Parts: sequence; C-alpha cells; structure tokens
Amino acid sequence: MLAMGCCNAMAVYLINPNSTKIMTENALHAAQAAAPDLEFIGWTSHNGPSVIEGLEDGAASIPPLLILVQKASDAGADAIIIACFDDTGLKKAKEIARCPVIGIGQASYHMASLLAEKSAVITTVEAAVPILQNNISALGFADHIPVVEAANIGVAELDTDTGKALQKFNATAQNIQLTAQINTFILGCAGAVQISSDFALTGGFTAIEPVSAAARLCRAISARL
Repeated sequence: MLAMGCCNAMAVYLINPNSTKIMTENALHAAQAAAPDLEFIGWTSHNGPSVIEGLEDGAASIPPLLILVQKASDAGADAIIIACFDDTGLKKAKEIARCPVIGIGQASYHMASLLAEKSAVITTVEAAVPILQNNISALGFADHIPVVEAANIGVAELDTDTGKALQKFNATAQNIQLTAQINTFILGCAGAVQISSDFALTGGFTAIEPVSAAARLCRAISARL
C-alpha cells in the first residue's frame, strides 16, 4: 500500500487493476499533485494482468479488482478511483462500495464536456477503441467526444519508452486536429501521466489527463461530504 497526502483529509483509495506497481506509483503522484488537500492511498491489483489491453485483459482484471474495492470500502474509503481508462469493473464496483467510485475514463469525459464543445480520445492500442466508444455512448457523451483513435503503442511503453509514446500520441493528435478540427484531447490510459505535460507543451494541445481529472472530481465530492 502506498499513501500520500494530508492527515485527516478525505481518504481516496486509488486502485490500479493491473499488477504493474510503477503505474500505481505514477498515478498516485499525479492524483496527489492534482488534489494536494486529499489523502490518496494507492493499491496495486497483484493478481490482475500486467497490463489491460482489450476485453480479455479487462475481464481477467475484474475479480481481483472487486476484492480490493470491497476491502477499500470496508477500510472506510471516502471515495475510490479505478485507475484504468477502460473503467474496468466500474459498474460492479459501484454496486458493492459504500462510497463514490470514479472511473478515470468517466471522469475525463465529464471534464472534457465542460472544457470543449468537441474533444477526442487518444488511447494506446486498437483493441481498446471499441470498448471506449461503447463507454462514451453509454454515458451519453458521443456527441461531445466523436473521435477515439489509437496511437498504436503498448501500455507498458508509456513507462519504458516515454519518448516514443509522446511522439506517437502527438502524431495521432495532429492527424485528428487536421481531419476533425479538434484541439482538446483526452489521454486514454492511466499510464499517460508520464507524457501529459510534454504532450500539451510540445503539441500546443489542450490535454485532459484522466487520473488528475478523477482526483479533481474527488475534491469536488469532498465539499459535499
């Protein structure tokens, strides 16, 4: 377990459904930077797949994820963030937790709808595209987020080769900008915390980084608790 933040603050459990600890650590740092007045506790699902890149990985990640959601709820979590952009297991997690559960994809879509009339999602692999399109439609954001494209880079490479990942995300954004006249981009992976600042600076784009979006929604919720 990793913990960061203020004592006696709202306790937010950030659960990474994959088993890669460095992704949990990076997401935890991003969340804490976005909402420094909250306490974030990071948990890694050690029995989950190493990365989540499509339906099969997502399905495999749900049973161990839900065990952690239940444990976080029982531990007195004020809110839970599921740190996978596919919003893996989100519906079931909401059913079993006694606190708000926020998916980072869900949080990003809400944030994007407030910041821009139209935005686009850039994700990692093609297998994620139909999953995200379905999520966007189910949440009622299809008109606001009409474009979902893959940068064609593995999730793990966001940590192991950030330069390559940044180049591919930028190239995809430039293509969308030209073809769809969209300048606001949701970075469709929790691992994108590694490239979000450089993506916005080098490309001149408006970037929505999903872990930070979820953390800021938790801060908004905290005002009502």
